[in-house]
Formats: sequence, structure tokens, C-alpha cells
Amino acid sequence: MIVGGEIPKKTRVHLIFIKHIFLLSFLSGCLRVDMAIEELKKPNIVIFYVDDLGYADLSSYGALGVKTPNVDNLLVNGLKFTDAHSPAATCTPSRYSLLTGEYAFRNKAKVLSGDAPLLIDTAKATLPKMLKRAGYTNAVVGKWHLGLGAGNLDWNINVIPGPLEIGFDYSFLLPATGDRVPTVYLENHKVLNLDRSDPIWVSYKAPTKKTKALNASDSIRYSSDSDHSQTVINGVGRIGLMKGGKTAIWKDEDFPDVFTDKAISFIKKNQENPFFLFFSFHDIHVPRLPNERFQGTSKMGPRGDAIVQMDWMTGRIMEELKRLGLEKNTLVIFTSDNGPVLNDGYDDFAAKMLGEHVPAGEYRGGKYSAFEGGTRVPTIVYWPGFVKPGESDALISQVDFYDSLRGLLDVAIKEGSALDSKNLIKALLGRSKTGRKYLLEESFTLSLRTKDWKYIQPISSVKEFPKWLCSKDIESGLDTIPQLYNMIIDPSEQVNVAMQNEEVVRELQYELERIVNRNKIE
Repeated sequence: MIVGGEIPKKTRVHLIFIKHIFLLSFLSGCLRVDMAIEELKKPNIVIFYVDDLGYADLSSYGALGVKTPNVDNLLVNGLKFTDAHSPAATCTPSRYSLLTGEYAFRNKAKVLSGDAPLLIDTAKATLPKMLKRAGYTNAVVGKWHLGLGAGNLDWNINVIPGPLEIGFDYSFLLPATGDRVPTVYLENHKVLNLDRSDPIWVSYKAPTKKTKALNASDSIRYSSDSDHSQTVINGVGRIGLMKGGKTAIWKDEDFPDVFTDKAISFIKKNQENPFFLFFSFHDIHVPRLPNERFQGTSKMGPRGDAIVQMDWMTGRIMEELKRLGLEKNTLVIFTSDNGPVLNDGYDDFAAKMLGEHVPAGEYRGGKYSAFEGGTRVPTIVYWPGFVKPGESDALISQVDFYDSLRGLLDVAIKEGSALDSKNLIKALLGRSKTGRKYLLEESFTLSLRTKDWKYIQPISSVKEFPKWLCSKDIESGLDTIPQLYNMIIDPSEQVNVAMQNEEVVRELQYELERIVNRNKIE
């Protein structure tokens, strides 16, 4: 035993060795004897973020009428989660929470128009900023829908601020969604292929007889509702008014090749140093216009074909990681921004051609809904040698990715940053089945989950019910009375047991209020 004085050199070396062994054991669970300490590098991080993919829309989660072999292949050395959630039942709030580690209601985040200003304050701590401090180069490729610019956006000049101002080093974007104008690509700050002699004009103000005449014209490929019929581009109606920018307009069918190529280019360029790729799919969001290579590859029409297309894109990026020798040093998270929707403004036969397939599986509701189908989404974590393969029922949220990755990399952050994020890296790597005790879900109300219970906070009046939701053919989960469901015996949320369990209701309402007021009282 050493009582005082300098620790002998041999003992110091031994202690350092023990410290490294402990670190590696935390990361990998069981240390391979032949694995030298210096072989451990910061993993590359790829988040595959699919749009509107339901819990059961993958073969590995029970899909019928469509096959997803590339995504399913992640499970060979990956971990399948059965109780993982998007932070919200709609896309903008979920994306906000994933990138900030903060619930979207704190910023009154909602689905944005196509010309909305940047939602994330440039001074705010973000996941890419944290990773940049850890030495990562960051890129976002695909759908954005978090706003751009500072208001009164002019698409003909540099579009600032945007992803580069919140921590990304490269961005190649579909600025909002495929069903909104402008239908152009934005690379870093500039619209791609824009002819200055044919400037873009975009408006989201209520159409008048004068502005209607400015709409782009094309033959209609399938019908859409009035909201999605203001401008017709590539044979499909879009939300918002647009004219000009003819050389910059995208073709929806090109998305899989354009976005995947940009992602692969980024990976190749940064293969020598750690990188973070936020690969944000447009699929399977409307309008569903898969490339001709994928048309007819499922039994469910355009929606099923879009799932096949998404699977191909995932496979192509994974193949490139393997070809470059990066696969074993890349942490991959595959998930969705919210639950499924069939008719979301376009008559593309999604409901008619569904067959026996049930997009949300046994879970009630879907996109927009307070029921589980709104946020319970397929989630797979893959990192060969470090993730313990199998299946986990740990209760986790995408809001936790921020602090979990911070914990993995041991990055210090300022107090108050990522306010709602929890370090669940052990659960994400399959080293623990313990997830959250309480998990908040956002829709048009707030809900709170535990492993055993689901509480849905009542709305104060039927006037709070969004009338446009009636056209979506999705159970909203909204009611003026408290709802409580036993998730062990009733995972489909069929029987409201709030009246029989008033104490549980009070407890969960208290916890919900505590979470909401956390930034005020803690």
C-alpha cells in the first residue's frame, strides 16, 4: 500500500491501463483481448431520419406488402427498439427537439410554412455545435423544414441564417417539404442552378385572383386538396405560390440519386476524420413520386414504392461506408420523425392499396395523433463491436440523442443546454434495458408515458381541435377529459381507465407539469 510520496512508475502505468480498460468496457461492454487501446477512435455518426415512417412500415417490424432488406440488415449487428419515440407527432417539432435536446413546445415550434424564418436561434446550443467541439465535421442532407433566413426571405441571394449558422459545415437541402414551394435545392446558402435572369418569387399569403394567375402550370398527375393545389410543379400541386426559377426546379423522381450522391460525396471527402451526417429523407412524405426504378416494387402503390426507395438509399450509403472501411467505426441510428399517414393531401391511392398492411402496427393513431402511433417509431442502432445486437424495450426519445452522444464523447456543455435530453448511451448501445422513467410526447396536446401507463392531457375545449385533422382519417387522441391507458395490458389504447385510477392520473399530471415548468422552477 502506498502511504505517501510519488507513485512508482510501474504502478502509474498499471493505473493508466486500468483507466483505459474501464473506458473501453463502457463503450463496448466486453473488451476483445486483441483490441489495442489506440485502435479506438471517435466513431463517425450517421442518423438516418425518415419522414412519416410508421412503426410497422419495415419488414423487421412486421410490414406486409413491402420489403426493406437493407434496413433490416442493420439488425444483423444492430439493436432493435420496440418502445422508441419521436419527440412529437409532426416533423418540425421532432427535428427541433433532436437537434437542440429541448422539447419543441418551449419554442412554440409547429409545422412551418415554406418561407418561415430559421426556427433555431443561432446562439442556441445544438447537437452539431457540440459535435464540432469534439472535432467532428457535420453535414445535413435532405429535408430541412426548420425555417431559413430571418424573415422576408429572398431566394435569389444568399439564404442566411440556416444550417451552417447552427453548427453544420455543409448542407444540401430540400428547404421545407416536397409539398411546399420553393421546389428547389439549397446548397449551403445558395439555390442550386438558379438563373439570375429568371428570379424566384414565392408567397404564402392568401391567394387572390391576381396571384393565382402566377401559378406554374403543368398537367395534373393525381389530384390534391385545396391547400396542396396552389402551384402545380412536375404534375403535382404544392402549398404556396411560386413562379420563376425554371432552371433550379427539382424533379421529385431524382431525389434518391441526388441526395444519396451528395451524402456519399461528403463521406468520401471527410473519411479521414470523424464526421456527423444527418441524412434526412423526403420519403415517405407526400407527394410520393418514387423514381421509375422503384415504381411497382411493392404491393402498396406509391407509398410502398417510396419505402422501397428509402430502403435502397439506406443500403447505398451503408455499402459506401463498408467500401471505405468505415462501417466498423460508424455509429448508425435509423429512425423516423413521426408516425404514418396515408392521405395527407394527395389522392395517391395509399389507403386504397394498403391491403393487409397496418402502418402503425398494433398502435392507435398516426402522424398528428396523441395516441402511440403518432410517436412510437421504428428505431435501430448499429455499431459493429460496440452495440449489443438484439431487441430492447427501453423507453427512449430522440430528444435524448444529444446528451447520449455528448456522454459517449465526454464533451462538456454549458448548464441549461439540451434542457430535456438525458444520457441514455448505455441503453442505445444495448448495455442496459433501462430507459426513461417519464417520456413526454407532443401532438396537439401533451402526453406522458411510463413503462406501464400513458396519460393524455385533455384539451380545454372542442374549439382547440384542429378541424383540418378530420380530412386525415387519423384518430387524433384529443378529448376534453383526461385519458389514461395501461400500456402493459392495453398497448392499443382502447380502454380509458382514468376514472378507475385517479391517483395515477394526478401523479402523471403532476410530473407533466413539472417537466413543462422545469426551466422555470429548477
